[in-house]
Amino acid sequence: MRKPIIAGNWKMNLTPVEGAALVEGIWKEIAGQDAVEAVVCPPFVDIPAVAAAIEKGSMSIGLGAQNMHWSESGAFTGEVSPTMLLALGVGYVIIGHSERRQLFGETDQGVNRKVGSAIDHGLVPIMCCGETLKQREAGQTEDVVTNQVKCGFFELPRDKAAASVIAYEPIWAIGTGKAATPADADEVCGLVRRTVGELYDDDLAEGMRVQYGGSVSPSNVDELMSMPNIDGALVGGASLKAPDFARLVKFS
Repeated sequence: MRKPIIAGNWKMNLTPVEGAALVEGIWKEIAGQDAVEAVVCPPFVDIPAVAAAIEKGSMSIGLGAQNMHWSESGAFTGEVSPTMLLALGVGYVIIGHSERRQLFGETDQGVNRKVGSAIDHGLVPIMCCGETLKQREAGQTEDVVTNQVKCGFFELPRDKAAASVIAYEPIWAIGTGKAATPADADEVCGLVRRTVGELYDDDLAEGMRVQYGGSVSPSNVDELMSMPNIDGALVGGASLKAPDFARLVKFS
């Protein structure tokens, strides 16, 4: 059985004080549940405050980052290394989010280096893939998503790949309020799983968690999570309100 994982990507929102208050509010709503893995991914500057709140409250909430460089140190102005994240208690890191790819020029090759580095340092990468509306309308979804998964895991040994989470996020659905239908989302998550099976084997593919992301909300989470190939969600807007995020974690 694959344990569902609901991860909140706070993006560039909330101050450290606000972030600590949010995670405290989330815990009040979900304390005691252990069927779902809950993860929050604050902005870098919020991580120490959120980490302190999680530790103080003995919360069973995972702490993630939204990005990282593949190197441990160096002349990379504005970047954050995996060792820096580890020192702050981070256990997860989002890699290759479409906003990083589209707005900041991240490449498939860079995503591959980051995934490998994250795993080498004991971090769980949440590797994102997904197509644009133009690509979807042109019938290119399968080619785009398959290629992104293959590039992300290029030359990554099986034992390392097994430590990953993959998030399918159709770019046209992120922050637009227009979610993929549960059937469509499940179809592409199934494609992701088959691709992993082709790269490695069916056992690894069946054990790997594949999230869906793109306007996930309390109103559609139950149906999305009922799909056989969807093992969780990578959530943006709905992760910024404690009751909404808690509702996602406590999906039925």
